[in-house]
Amino acid sequence: MQIKDIFLFWNKQKIQHHIKKKQNKIYFHEGQIWWTALGKNIGYEIDGKHEPFHRPVLIIKKYNADMCFIIPLTTQIKDKKVWYQIPISHGNKKRVVNITQGRTISSRRLLRKESFIEPNELKKITHYFTKQFL
Repeated sequence: MQIKDIFLFWNKQKIQHHIKKKQNKIYFHEGQIWWTALGKNIGYEIDGKHEPFHRPVLIIKKYNADMCFIIPLTTQIKDKKVWYQIPISHGNKKRVVNITQGRTISSRRLLRKESFIEPNELKKITHYFTKQFL
Protein backbone atom coordinates (compact mmCIF):
# COMPACT_ATOMS: atom_id res chain seq x y z
CA MET A 1 0.00 0.00 0.00
CA GLN A 2 1.32 3.46 -0.85
CA ILE A 3 1.56 6.16 1.82
CA LYS A 4 -1.33 8.10 0.26
CA ASP A 5 -3.56 5.02 0.53
CA ILE A 6 -2.50 4.43 4.14
CA PHE A 7 -3.47 7.99 5.09
CA LEU A 8 -6.81 7.70 3.28
CA PHE A 9 -7.51 4.41 5.07
CA TRP A 10 -6.69 5.98 8.46
CA ASN A 11 -8.88 9.02 7.76
CA LYS A 12 -11.86 6.73 7.11
CA GLN A 13 -11.16 4.93 10.40
CA LYS A 14 -10.78 8.24 12.25
CA ILE A 15 -14.25 9.32 11.15
CA GLN A 16 -15.67 6.04 12.49
CA HIS A 17 -13.93 6.53 15.88
CA HIS A 18 -15.29 10.06 16.09
CA ILE A 19 -18.88 9.00 15.35
CA LYS A 20 -18.86 5.82 17.46
CA LYS A 21 -17.26 7.25 20.57
CA LYS A 22 -19.48 10.33 20.60
CA GLN A 23 -22.33 8.28 22.07
CA ASN A 24 -20.33 6.41 24.74
CA LYS A 25 -18.79 7.87 27.90
CA ILE A 26 -15.37 6.45 28.66
CA TYR A 27 -14.10 6.31 32.24
CA PHE A 28 -10.32 6.53 32.47
CA HIS A 29 -7.76 7.55 35.09
CA GLU A 30 -4.13 8.57 35.36
CA GLY A 31 -1.76 5.61 35.49
CA GLN A 32 -3.93 3.35 33.34
CA ILE A 33 -2.71 1.67 30.17
CA TRP A 34 -5.18 1.78 27.29
CA TRP A 35 -5.18 0.55 23.71
CA THR A 36 -5.71 3.67 21.66
CA ALA A 37 -6.45 4.61 18.05
CA LEU A 38 -3.31 6.71 17.50
CA GLY A 39 -3.52 6.62 13.75
CA LYS A 40 -1.00 7.08 10.98
CA ASN A 41 1.30 9.93 11.87
CA ILE A 42 3.98 11.94 10.12
CA GLY A 43 7.76 11.53 10.18
CA TYR A 44 9.12 10.11 13.43
CA GLU A 45 5.88 10.36 15.41
CA ILE A 46 4.87 6.98 16.84
CA ASP A 47 2.03 5.44 14.84
CA GLY A 48 -0.57 2.99 15.85
CA LYS A 49 0.39 -0.57 14.94
CA HIS A 50 -0.66 -2.46 11.81
CA GLU A 51 -3.77 -1.52 9.81
CA PRO A 52 -6.09 -0.59 12.68
CA PHE A 53 -3.35 1.85 13.86
CA HIS A 54 -3.84 0.94 17.53
CA ARG A 55 -1.15 1.26 20.21
CA PRO A 56 -0.98 0.95 24.00
CA VAL A 57 -0.48 4.23 25.84
CA LEU A 58 -0.03 5.32 29.44
CA ILE A 59 -2.38 8.03 30.67
CA ILE A 60 -0.23 10.63 32.44
CA LYS A 61 -2.79 13.39 33.05
CA LYS A 62 -6.58 13.46 32.85
CA TYR A 63 -7.66 17.01 31.97
CA ASN A 64 -11.37 16.24 31.93
CA ALA A 65 -13.74 13.50 30.70
CA ASP A 66 -12.90 14.34 27.10
CA MET A 67 -9.12 14.90 27.03
CA CYS A 68 -5.96 13.40 28.48
CA PHE A 69 -2.19 13.52 28.06
CA ILE A 70 -0.63 10.20 27.07
CA ILE A 71 2.77 8.65 26.44
CA PRO A 72 2.92 5.75 23.95
CA LEU A 73 4.34 2.37 24.94
CA THR A 74 6.60 0.26 22.77
CA THR A 75 8.29 -3.14 22.87
CA GLN A 76 10.96 -1.83 20.46
CA ILE A 77 13.59 -1.31 23.13
CA LYS A 78 16.89 0.19 22.00
CA ASP A 79 19.97 -2.04 22.42
CA LYS A 80 21.82 0.80 24.09
CA LYS A 81 20.00 2.45 27.00
CA VAL A 82 18.70 5.84 25.88
CA TRP A 83 17.40 8.65 28.08
CA TYR A 84 13.96 8.83 26.45
CA GLN A 85 12.92 5.18 27.00
CA ILE A 86 11.72 4.50 30.55
CA PRO A 87 11.00 0.83 31.40
CA ILE A 88 7.69 0.02 33.06
CA SER A 89 6.66 -2.96 35.15
CA HIS A 90 3.84 -4.52 33.25
CA GLY A 91 3.13 -8.25 33.26
CA ASN A 92 5.63 -10.50 31.53
CA LYS A 93 6.10 -8.25 28.48
CA LYS A 94 9.08 -5.90 28.39
CA ARG A 95 7.85 -2.44 27.50
CA VAL A 96 9.07 1.11 27.72
CA VAL A 97 7.36 4.49 27.52
CA ASN A 98 8.91 6.86 25.02
CA ILE A 99 8.79 10.21 26.83
CA THR A 100 9.57 12.23 23.68
CA GLN A 101 6.27 11.13 22.14
CA GLY A 102 3.83 12.46 24.75
CA ARG A 103 0.75 14.27 23.50
CA THR A 104 -2.82 15.30 24.28
CA ILE A 105 -5.59 13.15 22.81
CA SER A 106 -9.37 13.03 22.84
CA SER A 107 -10.87 10.30 25.00
CA ARG A 108 -12.68 9.17 21.82
CA ARG A 109 -9.37 7.59 20.77
CA LEU A 110 -9.40 5.29 23.84
CA LEU A 111 -10.48 1.79 22.84
CA ARG A 112 -10.06 -0.56 25.80
CA LYS A 113 -8.32 -0.53 29.16
CA GLU A 114 -5.50 -3.03 29.48
CA SER A 115 -4.16 -2.46 33.00
CA PHE A 116 -2.49 0.14 35.20
CA ILE A 117 0.87 0.94 36.76
CA GLU A 118 1.60 1.62 40.43
CA PRO A 119 1.44 5.27 41.62
CA ASN A 120 5.18 5.37 42.45
CA GLU A 121 5.99 4.24 38.92
CA LEU A 122 3.70 6.92 37.43
CA LYS A 123 5.47 9.49 39.61
CA LYS A 124 8.87 8.31 38.29
CA ILE A 125 7.75 8.53 34.66
CA THR A 126 6.21 11.99 35.22
CA HIS A 127 9.51 13.11 36.78
CA TYR A 128 11.54 11.96 33.76
CA PHE A 129 9.01 13.47 31.37
CA THR A 130 9.15 16.94 32.97
CA LYS A 131 12.94 16.75 33.43
CA GLN A 132 13.46 16.77 29.65
CA PHE A 133 12.20 20.38 29.56
CA LEU A 134 14.42 21.74 32.35
